[in-house]
Amino acid sequence: MATMTKMTTRDQLHSALESSANQALLIFKHSTRCPISAAAYDQVLAYLKGQPNEDTDYKLIDVIADRDISNEASQALEIRHESPQVILVRDGKPVWHTSHSQITVKSLEGNVGSL
Repeated sequence: MATMTKMTTRDQLHSALESSANQALLIFKHSTRCPISAAAYDQVLAYLKGQPNEDTDYKLIDVIADRDISNEASQALEIRHESPQVILVRDGKPVWHTSHSQITVKSLEGNVGSL
């Protein structure tokens, strides 16, 4: 089973983005105050417990506790902030992203699993 680690610093974010040159990166932006985000979080966890792409690095940003990191990710990737949101990154660039109820096991399997 793949694991998802929390990013809480700009250095962690930029290191993960740089590492995406060698390994795909999936960032999950999660709001602990939102029921839609809770449902998306459950979908991401279900994907990770199933047959996730083991060649992908999975990171979480808590948009409430670490808003500055969330904003930095949006700015660095040039993607409008949404929450919940998943962003798939290769070579420091977003190659797929979606948000809200579009975050499903099926969408993750189709986009992350097919790398």
